[in-house]
Amino acid sequence: MITAADYVLFDFDGPICRLFAGHQAHKVAASLIDWLEERGRHVLLTKDELASDDPHAVLRAVGRSSAGDGLVVALEEELTREELRAAATARPTPWADPLIRTWRAVVGSRLAITTNNSPQVARQYLTGRGLAECFLPHIYGRTTDLSLLKPDPDCLNRALTGLGARPSEALMIGDTPSDLHAAQRADVPFLGYARDEGRRERLRAAGAEVVVEDLEQVLDLVRSAART
Repeated sequence: MITAADYVLFDFDGPICRLFAGHQAHKVAASLIDWLEERGRHVLLTKDELASDDPHAVLRAVGRSSAGDGLVVALEEELTREELRAAATARPTPWADPLIRTWRAVVGSRLAITTNNSPQVARQYLTGRGLAECFLPHIYGRTTDLSLLKPDPDCLNRALTGLGARPSEALMIGDTPSDLHAAQRADVPFLGYARDEGRRERLRAAGAEVVVEDLEQVLDLVRSAART
């Protein structure tokens, strides 16, 4: 599955970097809730949503509740600004950089980003790491249509179309059940990445058949395939 992939679709936050390593996600979620409260729109959120430490959960909640008065667009732009700030202090996932370069330059697989983050954020981070040329122009991220966030397969389908790839020729690397479910709905084989046991258990419980805890394992397989 891994070495046979002609096209590799990477989730961004997790498999490539820890986006909120320095600019923490729970603080971003709190800032979005404060932003809503300043506008009197925090009433759109349930008690649990008001206590959320996940920025995307806040965004989704407003997307479900808003009457389409521009609030979703404005809140998505606010989250994008926060994500751009976070990208400046994001921490690279161990072995992700050499894995990307090896897959692209040595093996010749074509790569894409399929993420619920803003495509601007992925592009900024990858440019800073010297990795953008491995992916461009195939960076497919969040739009203002929040119904198309993963687990909807929209960003995967856009990547497959852009790459001219059949689902069976591709592989998605993700770290959440929503990544897995999006891959299943797009008929794309899935490789789970989980840096701790809790994440591994969640992926396995969701149905992931192959989960690695370290991308060095994947890099070794890709290098071996390149040699043969």
